[in-house]
Amino acid sequence: MPPKSRKLCVLGFRQVGKSSLIIQLVDNQFVASYDPTIGGSFEHTIKHRGIEYRTTIVDTAGQDEYAVLPQSYFMDIHGYILVYSITSNKSFEVVKDVREKLLDMTGTTHVPMILVGNKSDLHMERVISSEDGKKLANSWNATFVESTAKSHESAIQVFLGALEEIERVEGRLQGGQKGGDCTLI
Repeated sequence: MPPKSRKLCVLGFRQVGKSSLIIQLVDNQFVASYDPTIGGSFEHTIKHRGIEYRTTIVDTAGQDEYAVLPQSYFMDIHGYILVYSITSNKSFEVVKDVREKLLDMTGTTHVPMILVGNKSDLHMERVISSEDGKKLANSWNATFVESTAKSHESAIQVFLGALEEIERVEGRLQGGQKGGDCTLI
């Protein structure tokens, strides 16, 4: 069976770790230095639940509440990863605006998405509780996960969660069905 193709778009405020999560997934390394992302895409194959997914991951420049989202963020995208930092109230507020713009641009009331509270390793600097993240994701009927780009396993869970959310929204998984075997290729 040929791999399924999935295109994921990672969105969120600047400096929340979008690129770091992608690099951790693709290259299994944490990049501590920060260079503002202009945008780009990465290819990666993930095997999950016995299905091989050839993913294209669109890395975006950080958004703010006033940014206009380019049309390329909506073309042929199967699912969205919305990232905020657990250490930043501003990033949590901006991710709400980003979702609203996303729904406006797609002309729908729901798209497959996962809400990610990143930088969970910085628990001493936390200002957004896990409960607040879960509550927001539930109000969107989306999956929620906390992560850290310092951990390869954590980054994997973000992208597996996105793939599961796509399958759930497309009706291939039952509502609460999660987990299963997963490996990266």
